[in-house]
Amino acid sequence: MSFIDDLRSLSSEQRHTVAASYLGWTLDAFDFFILVFVLKDIATEFSTSVESVSIAIFLTLAARPFGAFMFGMAADRFGRRPVMMINIVLYSLLEFASGFSTSLTMLIALRFLYGIAMGGEWGIGASLAMESIPERARGIVSGLLQAGYPSGYLLASVLYFLLFPVIGWRGMFMVGVLPALLVLYIRSSVKESPVFTATERSEQPSLRRALKGNCVLLLWAVALMSAFNFFSHGTQDVYPTFLEVQRGFDSHVTGAIAIVYNIGAILGGIVFGAWSQTVGRRRAIVVAALLAIPSAWLWVYAPSAPLLAMGAFLMQFFVQGAWGVVPAHLTELSPPQVRGTFPGVAYQLGNLIASGNATFLVWLAGRWNNDYGLAMLVEIVTVAVAVALLAGFGFERQNRSFTAQVEAGDNVMASRRVAAE
Repeated sequence: MSFIDDLRSLSSEQRHTVAASYLGWTLDAFDFFILVFVLKDIATEFSTSVESVSIAIFLTLAARPFGAFMFGMAADRFGRRPVMMINIVLYSLLEFASGFSTSLTMLIALRFLYGIAMGGEWGIGASLAMESIPERARGIVSGLLQAGYPSGYLLASVLYFLLFPVIGWRGMFMVGVLPALLVLYIRSSVKESPVFTATERSEQPSLRRALKGNCVLLLWAVALMSAFNFFSHGTQDVYPTFLEVQRGFDSHVTGAIAIVYNIGAILGGIVFGAWSQTVGRRRAIVVAALLAIPSAWLWVYAPSAPLLAMGAFLMQFFVQGAWGVVPAHLTELSPPQVRGTFPGVAYQLGNLIASGNATFLVWLAGRWNNDYGLAMLVEIVTVAVAVALLAGFGFERQNRSFTAQVEAGDNVMASRRVAAE
């Protein structure tokens, strides 16, 4: 297969970079998804409702644009590699601290700070990887990078399945400090982005100048990522609660189903990411989004646990299949001098708009006699259509040369300096 050849064509240095970016996003998602498995248990300990605890998810997602902007600008100024290491250390320590929360207020505050640290990682990791590999490998690497998100969810599922009865919700958060060890690997094996190294010698434009003429692109990217985040979080954040509360499954069955659907998510991201290199970014997203719709009934109304697992596998295969195209798509669309900032800010502003999704679904289910399934079904069909329309009628710059962009930027800056003199 051509995408296997694309992976084999990567040098050892490039493979280390891809691995580090994948693991950074995997372990970030691992720390995030620990919370979705223990909403009910935290609510019980602090004598409150699941809806109240779900505010922690809302604030985590709402904080991520701040991190994307702060750390993205730092990455465009100081380099992708050192800023990504700082991100990983911060989100790991804040995850660990969450296990020591003495009140819901303290937990929510820590999750907000965690959201800031989490917000910076995705855009920086995507730009580091995409700037370090050949153009022909972007599709498959994009799928691999985005597969880090369900890989993290899978790790959280396995942790919940194996250890939750022993360590409880506090212990699960404390295990979340382990991603900090990834920094040792990045420090020893990963080099700075060659595109950033070349750009570093150029005059750095302001964010305002870099986005001049790209306002429509930014607004469209934020709208697309808003739909994408409703697409993913609408199928993930309250699904374990749906399995436990509405379907009556225990932690082992819930964890087992989560393992199955996260395997589907990983495979979907890789398959559609690689396919986008052949058919184009927009077409791959549209097909994946529309195929999620016929999977929806089995995903929520299947009569048995094995059939629910099958429906969830298919749903996540297509949801994360669409997502598998996103790292390459947004990176290729980004203005060159703010490639560390633009993808992450667009993604996380979309997250901000969708940040109330879990709380909204819990509220909506409560108004429909605790029918989480119906609430999720209505949302997923709506947002799948929105993703398909926004992607299908949007922008695409597949296989854009990042090196040529840097050279063009240098020429423009030189012309401006000459004119000023």
